Amino acid sequence: MPAANEITKSKVLAAAKVAGFELAGVAPVGDFSEHARFENWIAQGHAAEMDYLASRDEDQGLKRGSLRRVAPWARTVVVCAVNYNTAQPFSTAEQEPSRGWIARYAWSREDYHDAVLRKLREVESALRVADEAGEAPGRAELVTRCYVDTGPIVERIYAKYAGIGWSGKNTCLINQNMGSWLFLGVILTSLDLPPDTPAPDRCGSCTRCIDACPTHAIVAPHELDANLCISYLTIEKRGLIPDPLREGLGRHVFGCDICQDVCPWNRKAPVTSAAHFQPREGLVNPALEWLAEMDEAGFREVFRGSPIRRAKRQGLRRNAALAMGNSGEGRFLPLLRKMEREEDPVVADAASWAAAKIGFRTTTRTA
Repeated sequence: MPAANEITKSKVLAAAKVAGFELAGVAPVGDFSEHARFENWIAQGHAAEMDYLASRDEDQGLKRGSLRRVAPWARTVVVCAVNYNTAQPFSTAEQEPSRGWIARYAWSREDYHDAVLRKLREVESALRVADEAGEAPGRAELVTRCYVDTGPIVERIYAKYAGIGWSGKNTCLINQNMGSWLFLGVILTSLDLPPDTPAPDRCGSCTRCIDACPTHAIVAPHELDANLCISYLTIEKRGLIPDPLREGLGRHVFGCDICQDVCPWNRKAPVTSAAHFQPREGLVNPALEWLAEMDEAGFREVFRGSPIRRAKRQGLRRNAALAMGNSGEGRFLPLLRKMEREEDPVVADAASWAAAKIGFRTTTRTA
């Protein structure tokens, strides 16, 4: 007869499927080799200005370096993954220079944090119900915590040990059947559940993600320097983007999909039918003028509930100006000249750089 915890696990995984997760598994709580690699990554400064990743406890231990530091009561981690891929072209197939690119994950009608957390709460409830059904007298009360990119935990490490997938050379989690268009959610629990078998690394000798990165952000297999990453630069980076990196941004205005677009495991990645992951109107290949001329009220209205708000209006307009410069389109010059005169020094600087770049190209072509 199956042990009580095995029965609980089977009920939890079944609940994950009912909640809409395509993948689910259980990982043990442990200090894995990947945690040491993460600590080294922080020490090398590869987290750039994302100080929250380097948060430490009272003993100066890196919180994300060990789950035992922040949740000593936890025994296992339930990891769930949901597919957010939609039936739209990849960024590498869309080459219209006058339009920008927003990362695939940010097209959705609802912030993925909210959508995934809602599903995760359903699984958490099933975990509690299943545990109570097999509860023994005197047993300690069950403790759980749910996180979707919000907790002191490196989710992809536990996703590997839960059998969900492996960390690719671009550091994205990859599943051999689903590809890498996956949102992760985790439930920490004080309950001992039987762990799944870790997923093997199936990248082999492939280096397509490394070779395709315009800013050379993947400095070694499985090691990404956020200081060079287009996603970091267009979302997290505040203020001016360093001049040497501006051309490499291409037409990206929020995030980047290139390393995933070229990944062989995404060639046949299934698409989702979930309504809340379908793209909002205008966010696939958005017009650069529209983004650059958006006022504060328009920004709040258009991106209400969207992860794009994280870049703030200043960052989005800065990125749009740089993308216009990289387009080489002379028709953007009047708008860029107007933006050059704005009081916002970040937007004005980006517009000035872009105008000079277009002007140089125009002069070169007509010389």
